[in-house]
Amino acid sequence: MKVLVTGGTGLVGNALKSIKKDYSNNYEFIFLSSRDCDLTDLQKTKLYFQNEKPDYVIHLAACVGGLFKNMNYKVDMLEKNLLINYNVLKCSHEMKIKKVVSCLSTCIFPDKTTYPINESMLHDGPPHTSNDAYAYAKRMLEIHSKAYQEQYGDNFVCVIPTNIYGPYDNYSLEDGHVIPALIHRCYLNKHNNEKFMVRGTGKPLRQFIYSEDLARLMMWILEKYEDKESIILSVGEKDEVSISDVARNIAKAYDYEHMIEFDSSYSDGQFRKTADNNKLMNLYGDYKFISIENGIKRSVKWFIENYEKCRK
Repeated sequence: MKVLVTGGTGLVGNALKSIKKDYSNNYEFIFLSSRDCDLTDLQKTKLYFQNEKPDYVIHLAACVGGLFKNMNYKVDMLEKNLLINYNVLKCSHEMKIKKVVSCLSTCIFPDKTTYPINESMLHDGPPHTSNDAYAYAKRMLEIHSKAYQEQYGDNFVCVIPTNIYGPYDNYSLEDGHVIPALIHRCYLNKHNNEKFMVRGTGKPLRQFIYSEDLARLMMWILEKYEDKESIILSVGEKDEVSISDVARNIAKAYDYEHMIEFDSSYSDGQFRKTADNNKLMNLYGDYKFISIENGIKRSVKWFIENYEKCRK
């Protein structure tokens, strides 16, 4: 059975690569990058699907970016994601793909909501204005998947992960997410014998999922998940960690704890964005997530070893 992974060279695609040996008896994996096929082009996408003839699709490909890109390139974020998702689902339907697992994000939930958020709350209000174009395109992916389910009986489902981190992340200081950006900053601070400055008080709480955990859960979704509704893939509320704990674990991995400081002149942002993983736990059972300490240790080690060639 062939599994086509779109966005195959990104953070989660590489995590799937790292575990593919555990599934090699049952599947052949194809990791598609933007260099292999322009998924915004329907004819090219159709030709690629016809040539590869996949049985399953794990759809990770997206036009993504940090706050600056989301706020300043809204047309790109909307149109490119709408095109990618439309083309992948349309070709999957036409090729009679057995199952499509598409990746959403908790950042697309309503801006004004109650916590913890659960799967039923995705469309309860507008997303934050800073990433609304991206969020609406991703929400449409869920609506599109359900339309194919209802009209044709296609097995198209969506997963909603919380904050992902791990090897092959984007370690940009300005455009990266909090863990990779702090890993890069601490690396430079130690190299220059400077204080490791963390913006904000460090008090906000977040849920982080290590990329390998997400990859394994996505394979479980592919093989075992029979529900048609979307599902949050996340550590539990009890595993929320403060940004302060994250920064201290990063400093500890560099043996640089004594040089950490928090700059409270910077805004902390939202205090919590808690997601409810009860549906996952009820269906899967007791999944053993990689601890934040171990995940950060692995991520720092990978970053140091791949500093010259990683995204930053």
